[in-house]
Amino acid sequence: MSDLVSLGSSGLKLRPLVLGGNVFGWTADKATSFRILDRIAELGDVMIDTADVYSAWVPGHQGGESETVIGEWLKQSGKRDKVLIATKVGMLPGEGGEKLAPARIAAAAEASLARLGVDRIDLYYAHQDDDDTPQADVLAAFGKLVDAGKVHSIGASNFHAARLKSALDIATKEGLLHYRALQNEYNLVTRHRYEGEVQDLCVTHNIASLPYYGLASGYLTGKYRAADDKGKSVRGGRMDAYMEGKGPAVLAAMDAVAAETGASLAAIALAWVMAQPGIAGPIASATSVEQLNDLLAALDLVLTPDQLDLLCDAGV
Repeated sequence: MSDLVSLGSSGLKLRPLVLGGNVFGWTADKATSFRILDRIAELGDVMIDTADVYSAWVPGHQGGESETVIGEWLKQSGKRDKVLIATKVGMLPGEGGEKLAPARIAAAAEASLARLGVDRIDLYYAHQDDDDTPQADVLAAFGKLVDAGKVHSIGASNFHAARLKSALDIATKEGLLHYRALQNEYNLVTRHRYEGEVQDLCVTHNIASLPYYGLASGYLTGKYRAADDKGKSVRGGRMDAYMEGKGPAVLAAMDAVAAETGASLAAIALAWVMAQPGIAGPIASATSVEQLNDLLAALDLVLTPDQLDLLCDAGV
């Protein structure tokens, strides 16, 4: 099993694979979610990633469903000390306004704490940037939560390089909190949202990157190789861009690495992300314990330099 990694300069340590909670209360029912959470807790020091907006996109849902399931599991299992909890604010409107208005951050944090049944959120993200609210006001609002002991560290999600740099500069100049983690999309077929300026900022400022869509919505598992495969899940409609782009070449390179290592494509995709500079660990979700075990294999998979180069070159 891989060693723990530092979450940037936050003081937190975790396994270099984060469990995505977007499926809890959606494509994974409560009983299945509990089994998945029990399995991940066996490792200890594992981060569970969720958001207040999960899963408001589902008919009949209003947001908070994932946090509620996690909170019920924490209460029943008593395993709060085995996991780190990350959640987000900024996509679900509600009390206090929208996006990252200070009053919204305060109200959303209280609602998330209540649903999760915890007294502190380990990592609290700005789920998306907010051009309408001064960044100093956003950081000050997060700072109040940290000062009150309700949040340990803060992170940014879906931030472009210029806005991330601006936030860091403002924090330094005005003595405000710095973002300690970043969550942008990043995988073998979608690399532009992290590589380049964003990655350089993360490495320079010791910001831990915890990217989402490490498996490209499932494409990198090899599940969707032909048009007929799109009907295999609710995410099938997202596959066109991968199938028509560099996806087939990436899958061919992954197949070659799988033949050499005996590893699954999912484990290979995640191990590649783990090996990139600035990465603390990719986020991946599972709808069964069997799927989760497949993902966890990435923690023990060390790709050779030649294998990493082969995969990297296929995605260019």
